[in-house]
Amino acid sequence: MKKVIAIVAGGDSSEHDVSLRSAAGIDSWIDKELYDVYIVEVSHQGWFAHLKGDKRSQVYRHNFSFKDEWGRDIRPDYAYITIHGTPGEDGTLQGYFDLLGIPYSTSGVLVESLTFNKFALNQFLKGFGVKVAEDILVRQGQQVDVQQIVERVGLPCFIKPNGGGSSFGVTHCKKMEDVLPAIEKAMEECPEVLIENELKGVEISNGVYRTKAGGMHVLPITEVVPKTDFFDYDAKYNGMVEEITPARLKEDTTRRVKELTAAIYDILGASGIIRVDYIIGKNEKGEDVINMLEINTTPGMTLTSFIPQQVRAEGGDMKEVLNEIIAEKLCN
Repeated sequence: MKKVIAIVAGGDSSEHDVSLRSAAGIDSWIDKELYDVYIVEVSHQGWFAHLKGDKRSQVYRHNFSFKDEWGRDIRPDYAYITIHGTPGEDGTLQGYFDLLGIPYSTSGVLVESLTFNKFALNQFLKGFGVKVAEDILVRQGQQVDVQQIVERVGLPCFIKPNGGGSSFGVTHCKKMEDVLPAIEKAMEECPEVLIENELKGVEISNGVYRTKAGGMHVLPITEVVPKTDFFDYDAKYNGMVEEITPARLKEDTTRRVKELTAAIYDILGASGIIRVDYIIGKNEKGEDVINMLEINTTPGMTLTSFIPQQVRAEGGDMKEVLNEIIAEKLCN
């Protein structure tokens, strides 16, 4: 019998619907000759498996099972997690599946919780020599000293939720009077807010994964040229951006970025496909400097997302990539 794959999507963040679009992309690429595939939508309102004819079936959380259209009990053998935000990108679902003994596509609990917390990730990777922006963390309930913040990180700066993606609650602050409203806006998404100094340069994104069969595989780099003030929701999802793959970087810079992406993957002990975003700035000698922005452990998987673009750019096939990722843990 075919193994059953659950594409776990939705979540409780503002990117719930974006996650469902990623799930549709993954569903289109998974080999249906090898697997039976169901999309499982997860949120605080309930967990439901999507069935044919727009029907839904409640998922029993004690063993992650549900009934199909014919009333048969289905318990997935593998979970492909594509939630952008909590509970799929912060380690919560990973711990749940660990308890049930169900393999999944992402890294484990520690890596997911670390990469979800942008401030903690920055401090961790600094210890390995990775360059990141100067930053400050503000927690809900703390007294905010705007003057101290501006003296520390300068203006312009970026104010964003510390946990989750960077599509909602992000402000590019250029004036001191905008700092406090921006913190309050970010607090609507997360009780912790990250304030970073603005890094000037070329924004790029680099996907990577590792399998026992194929080893480390670093994908081509994508250059991000937003038509908006920065790479915000409209740029990401409403076409307000030019995405160039492979990126227009010097050969040596391309090599160094790919080496750093592979090193970060190993430092974290990551699993599955992750995406590392960078800003390529310049030092006083005019040389390229690689600054890490953030890491996405459940990157977007729509047709136009970075990872599918990068796979296509090197002549690859998303079906083959996903087969490798799924087989890595399902067949062990």
